[in-house]
Amino acid sequence: MLQRQTQTAAFWRDQFEVTPSDLDFLYNLLLDAQSPMRLAELAGALIQEYMRRENAKIAAELAKGAVYLPQARFRVGQTLVFPALDFAAGEVIGVRPGQNPEHGDFEVIRVRFNDGSTVREFAAGLQTPHRLNQSNGAQLLHDAGQLSAAEIYALYQDEIDESILYALEEGERHDQFVQVDGAWLLADLLAEVHVGHLNIAEALIEMAGMPMTTAELLREVELDANVSSQLQRISLEHALASDARFDRVMRDNEPAWFLRRLEPAEVVKIPAGLRPTQERYNRALLSVDLLQTEWELDDEWGESTLSSELPSVVPNTSFTLIYPHRRNGTIPLSGRTRTFFPPNRGGKATVTLIDGRWGNRYTGWVVYEGRYVTGLGKWMDDHAIPAGAYITLERTATPNEIVVDFRTRRPKREWARVATADLDHLRLTLEMNKIQVACEYDETMIVADADPAAIDQLREQMNAAGIELAQIVDQIVPELTKLNPQGTVHAKSVYSAVNIVRRCPPGPIFYHLISNRRFRDMGGGLFALA
Repeated sequence: MLQRQTQTAAFWRDQFEVTPSDLDFLYNLLLDAQSPMRLAELAGALIQEYMRRENAKIAAELAKGAVYLPQARFRVGQTLVFPALDFAAGEVIGVRPGQNPEHGDFEVIRVRFNDGSTVREFAAGLQTPHRLNQSNGAQLLHDAGQLSAAEIYALYQDEIDESILYALEEGERHDQFVQVDGAWLLADLLAEVHVGHLNIAEALIEMAGMPMTTAELLREVELDANVSSQLQRISLEHALASDARFDRVMRDNEPAWFLRRLEPAEVVKIPAGLRPTQERYNRALLSVDLLQTEWELDDEWGESTLSSELPSVVPNTSFTLIYPHRRNGTIPLSGRTRTFFPPNRGGKATVTLIDGRWGNRYTGWVVYEGRYVTGLGKWMDDHAIPAGAYITLERTATPNEIVVDFRTRRPKREWARVATADLDHLRLTLEMNKIQVACEYDETMIVADADPAAIDQLREQMNAAGIELAQIVDQIVPELTKLNPQGTVHAKSVYSAVNIVRRCPPGPIFYHLISNRRFRDMGGGLFALA
C-alpha cells in the first residue's frame, strides 16, 4: 500500500525542514492575511500545503496511465502506474495465462518500466482477494483514514514548531518576518517607527509616572496614516519591545508600557532573599503532622500550594507574613492569594493596593516569575508589621484594586525571637527580646532582626561558602530549642528562622528536620534535641 510521507512520524520527526518554497508559502500567507498569525496557524497552514502538494504529485503520477490493480485485466501497449512502487510507470509488453490452482483463472502481464531496463511480471484478472485491490486512484487522493493537518500538528508539534521557528528567527530570510506578542507578520507591513517616536513615548510615560497602553501612546506618537490602525499598534509595540528602555507590563488586564529605569528594584530583579532553594528530598518521610503544617503555611514555592488555589469568588483571605517578604516589602503569590491578582499572562502586571487602615493607595507590581507582589515596604514600615503577622487581602468592586490589611490590636511590647548575624562563624543566632507589636501574629513564626544589612550579608556569605540547607537546619534547631523552657521547637518556627538566611519552602526543611538523628519528633509538629 502507498505510504504518504505526511502520514509518517519519520518525516515530521527526522526529515522535515522548512525549505525556500515553504518560506515563500508563509510569506504569501502573511501577505494575504495583512495581520499577525500565531505559530500554530502558520504550522497548520504549512502542513495543509504539504498535503496539497502531495495530492497534486499523486494526481500527476496517476495521470500517466491506469492504476495497476491485481483484479483488473490489461492489454499489450497499455501504460500502467504502480502506486506501491513509488508511482513507477511502465508499458504492458505481454499477456499470458497464469498457472496456480489456488487462484483459479488469471493472467500474468509483463511490464517494461520507463527506465528501459527493468521488466517485471504481475498478476492480472486475479479473482482471489489481494490487499492492492483495496485502493484505486480516487481512494489514493481522498483517503478517509488519513490524519488531518490538525491531528498531524498535535502529534508532532514540537518538531514542526522548532523547524518553523528556526527558519523565521535565524534563517536566511529572518529579516522579512517579525514577531510581536507571540504572533508573526511581515516586516514590510510595519509602519516606520524611528527614534523620535520612541523618545516621545519615553517622555509620555515619564510624565504619566505609570504604565501606558499602546492606544494611549498612539494619541501622541503619530505614525504613517496610510497604515491601518491595527498595524500601527503592532508596529509601535514591536519597536517598544525592541528598545531596552521600555518594559511590557499588564495594566487593567491589557498590555501597557513602562520605563525600566522607573521600575522598583524588586521588579527589575528578584531579590536574593526571595530566590528559592529547590532541592530533591524524600517526601514520603514527612509525617501527617508535617504535611498538614505545610498545607497551613501555603508557601508559594511549596508542593501543597499547587492544588489549593482559592476560587475567585472568595471575598477575602489571610496568610502569615514570613521574613523574606517582610524584608523586601512583598507578599506571596500562593494558592490563597493568586486569584486576588490578575492572571499570569507573562512578565509583570500592576495593581492598586489599598491600606485597609488609613486608605492610602500604593502601586503594586505582580512579578509572576518570582511569585510575589511588591510595593508594600512603606505600608509595612508605617504600621510596624513584624514577620509572623497575619495579613489579609480583600477584593473590591473595582478590578485590580485589592485592600491589604492586618488584624489590629492594642500596641504592646511582646517577647519575640530576634535574629543576629554571626559573620565570623557564618551562623544565625537567636535570642528572646521584647519588640513593639500592634497586630495579631503567629507565635511560632514571629521573628525580628537586629541588623537587616548584616542578615543580608550573612545570607550572601553562606551561599558563597556553599553551606547547604541541611547544615542550616542542623545549626538553627538548637538555637530555637534553647529559647523554650520545655526544650522543644515547632516546625513552623524552624521554617520561619531558616527562611531568614535561605529562602526555602517547608518540604525540604521538614525533611532535614525529621531525618536528622539529632532531633526527636515529639508529635504535633514539635521537635526536641535527641
